[in-house]
Amino acid sequence: MTSTLPATISVQDLSRRFGSVEALRGISFDVKPGEFVGLIGHNGAGKTTALRILTGQLPPTSGTVRVAGLDVQAQPREARAAMGYTPEQPELYDYLTAREMLEFVAEVRGTGDLSAALDLAGLGDDADRLIREYSQGMRRRTALAAAVLARPPVLVFDEALNGLDPPSAARVKEHLSDLCADGHAVLLSTHVLETVERIAHRVVMLAHGLVVADERVADIGQEGLEDLFLERIASSHAHQD
Repeated sequence: MTSTLPATISVQDLSRRFGSVEALRGISFDVKPGEFVGLIGHNGAGKTTALRILTGQLPPTSGTVRVAGLDVQAQPREARAAMGYTPEQPELYDYLTAREMLEFVAEVRGTGDLSAALDLAGLGDDADRLIREYSQGMRRRTALAAAVLARPPVLVFDEALNGLDPPSAARVKEHLSDLCADGHAVLLSTHVLETVERIAHRVVMLAHGLVVADERVADIGQEGLEDLFLERIASSHAHQD
């Protein structure tokens, strides 16, 4: 069963301070239904802070974030229910098997296609081994399967494709593309520019807490995303000096 909530992310004038450090400085961007957006930036650009606010783990200093039309701060439980999320370092239940964990997630969510999730994880007979015995790649695949299990309208991933072997990465990319084709909104934070170029519709680039680029991947041109990234980052560093 797919949610009827709108598959959207809306970030408006979002700021966050940590003491004297301004990690986010009034950023705005959105992700529309059926859109796959890559969020990129240098280390310390503000990507993780933005995702932590977006997923309700951290309050903003100012600004608003809406997920599937729901204000993340005012309606945190409803917003989280509309979202699937995989952090960079997922924490799983080590003394469950992957099958048991996905069954648990389906029970909490009230819905979920267990068979499709297990296929996405690609664990085979290992789905019935304890998660504590898994490699990092197997753990990440399990976490990704848990995020998409209930087919929430919005999906947020923080470096979620790191550490996947090529067949697993290809399977996950294909699945995410299929979800976008069905109208889901996907936001992926990553350092791997090639992934963004290959599967994202748009790229949002952060530097020093600001949005320095918001471009359709198809419009970037022959110079490619890496050249655009280096150009915008260099320009941002120059303005900071």
